[in-house]
Amino acid sequence: MIFVDKRFWQKEYNKTKINKMKKIALFPGSFDPITIGHESIVKRALPIFDKIIIAIGYNANKKGYFTLEDRIKWIKQVFENEPRVSVTDYDELTVDFCKKVNAKYILRGLRTSIDFEYERSIAQMNKAMTDIETWFLLTTPETTAVNSTIVRDIIRHGGDARLFLPEGIKINKQ
Repeated sequence: MIFVDKRFWQKEYNKTKINKMKKIALFPGSFDPITIGHESIVKRALPIFDKIIIAIGYNANKKGYFTLEDRIKWIKQVFENEPRVSVTDYDELTVDFCKKVNAKYILRGLRTSIDFEYERSIAQMNKAMTDIETWFLLTTPETTAVNSTIVRDIIRHGGDARLFLPEGIKINKQ
């Protein structure tokens, strides 16, 4: 008869169980279009998470300028060599979608204190409704001023927005 210390077994079991649980983060937004700021947040979050799902959400307060298909195509192009990043779209509460894709974390980028106040409120409401945590990453100093609205305006008026778009993304005025 072999006796195994119960504490050893539980420790090994928990270690195995923890190793099998993937840390999946959902990065929601309109990505209309994806910018170097978005790209930076995802790349800097990769060491933290096992998988990042970039989720293009429907926002009743925003009308998309670029088609959903184009936005998905551009995001796939940016992360084509990173198998831990995927892209999808959704049309429901973000926390409900997180549950569907087994994401325990929401990833958000913060540019300013105004972003923080807005995102904090949403994160606290999400936490009150679920066990989903929100992780905030500050933008890098060089991308703080970059946002999709300004980039869209540059493109809309025929300007050259390449400086603010991920490498290789070519967007023409629509």
